[in-house]
Amino acid sequence: MLNKYARGFFTGVFTPMAAWLLKRGVSPDAVTILGTLGVMVGGLVFYPMGQLFWGTLFITAFIFSDVLDGIMARLQERTGKWGGFLDSTLDRFADGALFAGVSIWFFTGGDNDAIGIAAIICLVLGMSVSYIRAKAESLGFTANVGIAERAERLVSLLVATGLVGLGLPEVLLLVVLIALCVASCITVGQRIAAVRRQAL
Repeated sequence: MLNKYARGFFTGVFTPMAAWLLKRGVSPDAVTILGTLGVMVGGLVFYPMGQLFWGTLFITAFIFSDVLDGIMARLQERTGKWGGFLDSTLDRFADGALFAGVSIWFFTGGDNDAIGIAAIICLVLGMSVSYIRAKAESLGFTANVGIAERAERLVSLLVATGLVGLGLPEVLLLVVLIALCVASCITVGQRIAAVRRQAL
């Protein structure tokens, strides 16, 4: 849902930067790779150290590369499938790093196993949501439905983690992760049902 309503806004914000980067010979693929590496550093270095707020700020600085590379590709009028494949593949690494980083911290120094477990469940369900869509499209179906797509999951995680890093009670993050688990389960069901209807 966020993808639908936010795409136009962020396209307007980042188009000048995309054009500037292209003029200097930066490729969309380079932005995709750099952005993914930045998110992974934030998730697997800052978060396991307990730097939840600063880690979130660091990650946020790179997370918008996912929007920027797409705008750059459109400005170049690239029609090949490689960019989409690379972007989708690296998104899985980025998502995994974020939830894994949260889980590592709360299983260790954060000393909150409930949050650690919820983060792992979110990681598994998030990968399942993405896989179902990819598999459906590989078979000629569409499965881009659901209440918890990637944007919703990442925004919820980053906001809650950052606020806990600022001193808000950890129960906030636990509640958000549980809500994401439920929403992801619903999304899995919605996508399976959508493919089932198309198959019949």
